[in-house]
Amino acid sequence: MSGLGWQALRQQGAGGHLRKQKAQRAVFALSILVPLIASFAIFWIYPVIRGFLGSFTAWRGFEPRAEFVGLHQYARAFRDPVFTISLRNTFYYALLTVPLDIVLALSLALAVQASGAVKGYLRAAYFLPVVTSTIATALVWKWLYQPSFGLINQLLELAHLPTQRWLISTRMAMPSIAIYAIWKSLGFNMVIFAAGLTTISETYYDAAKVDGANHWQVFRRVTLPLLQPTLTFVVITAVIGSLQVFGPVYVMSGDPPGGPNNSTMVVAVLQWTTAFRDLELGYGSAMGLVLFFIILALTLVQLRVLRTRWEY
Repeated sequence: MSGLGWQALRQQGAGGHLRKQKAQRAVFALSILVPLIASFAIFWIYPVIRGFLGSFTAWRGFEPRAEFVGLHQYARAFRDPVFTISLRNTFYYALLTVPLDIVLALSLALAVQASGAVKGYLRAAYFLPVVTSTIATALVWKWLYQPSFGLINQLLELAHLPTQRWLISTRMAMPSIAIYAIWKSLGFNMVIFAAGLTTISETYYDAAKVDGANHWQVFRRVTLPLLQPTLTFVVITAVIGSLQVFGPVYVMSGDPPGGPNNSTMVVAVLQWTTAFRDLELGYGSAMGLVLFFIILALTLVQLRVLRTRWEY
């Protein structure tokens, strides 16, 4: 066989091997993507669609059929005084947690960033509450808040300060839960801010020092503007998380959840009790959709405002 023939055979063999590799890669990619897409469709897309459609019906648990009622469930929600209270409490919780959480997380990130060799250990220590169980830590804090033998009131007594009723007081219950929530999520936002701080070049700080800027001016004119993308992410995720709060309120507010006297009743807890305790799934779905549209509107507004400042 001539040299050209051998070369053609080698090229044909190489082409076949290349096609085989591409086929193997395609099979490998599909073996990973198909289960992920299927699980996403089953556990995320389908429940969202089912909940959206169910909000227009008088859907009750274990009933084979649900009567179509249009917007009745939404109108019912806005006529429901408990739902109105839960909306107000949800925004109150967000106002208690988001600003203080962001300020403390940014302050801690700046302090940890300047801590030198122990920086990694401090990050791990502050991040530890984030990865611990919400139920377990909330139960511990609930014990700390116990008015008779809780550690916090015992320390107040030792300091000759007035004790508080904490979770059984309509005035103190929501702030008490908010304190726990800030402690729980502080490490997450601190790590995000710390990652953002590492992307800022030291050149900017050197230039500011040459110009004679003090620490506040460096933070105000250098750090904060360059940290704007990170700040945008933290603010949006913190607002979304606070409006969706469920675990801390459900565990710490007692039985029935949302007490005392609905002072800690938030939308997610009311939705859960309505749908799964009272089995009014259609009404619970409508509550969830109302909260979803509120969060969507607030997120779009925040993106618009914060991105405008960022681009400017």
